[in-house]
Amino acid sequence: MELISIVNQTLALLTIAGQIIMAVLIVSFATKRSQVLNFFAKHALAFSLAVALTATLGSLFYSEIAGYEPCRLCWWQRIFMYPQVILLGMAWLKKDQGIVLFGLALSSLGALIAGYHYLLQIGLAPSIGCAAVGYSINCSQRFVMQFGYVTIPLMALTAFLLIISFMMVSKRSSLLIK
Repeated sequence: MELISIVNQTLALLTIAGQIIMAVLIVSFATKRSQVLNFFAKHALAFSLAVALTATLGSLFYSEIAGYEPCRLCWWQRIFMYPQVILLGMAWLKKDQGIVLFGLALSSLGALIAGYHYLLQIGLAPSIGCAAVGYSINCSQRFVMQFGYVTIPLMALTAFLLIISFMMVSKRSSLLIK
């Protein structure tokens, strides 16, 4: 289906863009580029919301339109991503930085699961036998492989790490203001 191919390419390119943004943030932290950090800190809630919304809509596209059955690990990643759309949306509307610790907690747990899932899919982690329980497919099954390394779990891992990066920049910024 051509739509699936377009979405795969788009989400893979957004994943790579996210990885580049994280590299820029790391270099900016290391070199103390306050202009870059201040820009991302100022817009951290909006960027985090955009990432969470894109990840949520992407996962819903894959399961509801493309027909890819989510495995158990996918469901756990969804548990840690979906609420962030609502929480970050409300925080962004209210300009409330108090969400930072919640975003960090949810994204850290989601990143751990997504990281393991990615390692499982590329053969670097032992399988936990996801298909053996309930109606779940095997967690090592790959539906997407773009640019030789971008899979759905890597997309999720990048989204979680981006949110963590934005929350950390926001937290750093609030500490410097006090």
